[in-house]
Amino acid sequence: MIEARYLEIAGALGFVEIVTPDAHPAPDTLPTVLCIHTAGQSGVQYRHVARDLAARGYRVIVPDLPGHGRSEPAPGGPVTSLTAYGDWLCAVLDELEIERPYVVGCSIGGKLTLELSVRPERPLAGAVAMEAEAGPGRVNVAGLRRELEDVAGPARAERTYLGTLASVGTSVPDDKARVIATMHKREDPEISSSDLIGWGSHDVRDRLHLIDAPIHLVAGLDDPWIRAAEVEQVAARVNEAHPGLARYTGLAGIGHYPMEEVDDFAAVVDTWFRELGETDLSVRDSEEVAL
Repeated sequence: MIEARYLEIAGALGFVEIVTPDAHPAPDTLPTVLCIHTAGQSGVQYRHVARDLAARGYRVIVPDLPGHGRSEPAPGGPVTSLTAYGDWLCAVLDELEIERPYVVGCSIGGKLTLELSVRPERPLAGAVAMEAEAGPGRVNVAGLRRELEDVAGPARAERTYLGTLASVGTSVPDDKARVIATMHKREDPEISSSDLIGWGSHDVRDRLHLIDAPIHLVAGLDDPWIRAAEVEQVAARVNEAHPGLARYTGLAGIGHYPMEEVDDFAAVVDTWFRELGETDLSVRDSEEVAL
C-alpha cells in the first residue's frame, strides 16, 4: 500500500511517501526504512526499491527534501547545509513517531545517512551509506556559489542529462542509463547547486567515533564523484573506535546511483539490512562484489 502525506515541518509542508505491504494488519510494527535521495532529485529515485522492500516486509519512508519533488521550498530559501537537512529528517521521524529506523541514502543522501549515524541521541537500527565520503565532497564550492547566479541557463538540463550518463556504471544497459538520465533532468538547478554546496561543505570525520549502530559503506567502483578507497577508509575508522561495527562493499560496474542502477536492488539492500541486524565482532569489514 502507498500512502502520500504532507507534514508541517519548520513552517513548510514536506512530502513523504509511506509504502507498506498490502493488507498488513499492523504496518507500524514492521521494521522501518528511511530512504534518502540524491542532490537535486526526489524520492522518485526509490520508486521501484520502496515497493519491493515493502513486499519483503518493511515499512518504507521516502521523503522529498525541502524544495525537492513535492515538498514546499524551505522558508529561508534553498538549503546549503546537510546538517540542516539532517535536522529536517529527524523532524520527519518525530512527526511519524518512528524510532530506530534503518536508513539508506545515496550521494548527499549517503552523507545524510552518515549525519544521522553520528547522532547517538537518535539511535538507528542500522545504516547503509552509499557514494559518500566522510569529508567534504569533491566539488568547487566557490564556483557553485557563483553558478547560483546562472543556474537557469538553457544548457543546464542537457548538462544534467550528460553528467548523469557519465556517472552511471559500465554494467548498466544503455536504455536503462538513458531513463535514469532523463528522470534526473527534472531537477531544479538552483536546488541542485545548493545541495552540492552542502555536499562540498559537509564533514563528519571528527564525529565518526559517535556512530553506535551497525553501518555499511557502499561505493560504486565506476563512480566519478568519489574515491572508493576513501569510502572504505570510513569503515576502517569506525571499526577503530568500535571493532566490527562497520563494513564496506565496492560494487563493480556500478556508478553513482546504485538504487537505480542495480537490478533488484531491494534484494541487495535487504541482505545488507539483515547482515547489519546480525552484526557481531566476527563480521568481515571489507568486500568487493559484482552485481
